[in-house]
Amino acid sequence: MLKADNISYAYDDGTKALKNVNLEVNKGEIVSLLGKNGAGKSTLFLHFNGILKPENGRVLIDGEELKYDKKSLIEFRQKVGIVFQNPDDQLFAPTVEEDVAFGPLNLGLPMEEVQNRVEDALKKVGMEGFEKKAPHHLSGGQKKRVAIAGILAMKPELMVLDEPTSGLDPKGASDILKLLYALNEEGMTIIISTHDVDLVPIYSSRVYVISAGEIIKNGTPKDVFSDVELIRSANLRLPRVAHLFEILEKRDNFDFGGDYPLTISQARRLANEKFNKN
Repeated sequence: MLKADNISYAYDDGTKALKNVNLEVNKGEIVSLLGKNGAGKSTLFLHFNGILKPENGRVLIDGEELKYDKKSLIEFRQKVGIVFQNPDDQLFAPTVEEDVAFGPLNLGLPMEEVQNRVEDALKKVGMEGFEKKAPHHLSGGQKKRVAIAGILAMKPELMVLDEPTSGLDPKGASDILKLLYALNEEGMTIIISTHDVDLVPIYSSRVYVISAGEIIKNGTPKDVFSDVELIRSANLRLPRVAHLFEILEKRDNFDFGGDYPLTISQARRLANEKFNKN
């Protein structure tokens, strides 16, 4: 559905931000782009709806190459919506409902259709009743939800979220991820950038690891996190569950064969198997 084909990009000061990046996302997936801060995640995401133009390479949606004229960008951005890391960069209208309505209004839709989209989007993110609130009076988690609603109101096929849990407390982060999972269950294709390794195995079907502007690994969460040396070379770590089993293996001589569980449910199954064997 979305493809980054050999993308390279450098900033005005000469800093090479992306180096021959290749990434593919299939319809219906939740894909994570995993990397430390400064690895190139945000820069890559800004290519996905034409905010940045690559020096080399191209972006394709449904097999069609992104063009950078005004008409093409408008059409492309109806298919691919991006939610920025800081919702304050995205929310600017006096009220929540005006903010969510901004995109549909700019598409020239009838007022009744705009209103229906606003109501539906706010209901999906659990923000109905906040229509007249000023965005700057909302909590961080509420702002994230309104930013997501603004994208949903455009009815995109694919949503790109840059560090969607950044700055949120654990419950707020969990609520946002549950929302994204529910949207995916309804058919939305989702790409998430994150450095939170604990969340990736729970929600992602595939993972791309980016370091210093290069994709250094991709595959299922199991494929990626089984390469412990590579994960640590990218200044990341194993999920806490996997790290615990790594410690048990090394310290207490348990034999897991380096095949560590990534989630609590996987850990429970493995522990039960181990216990039953003994």
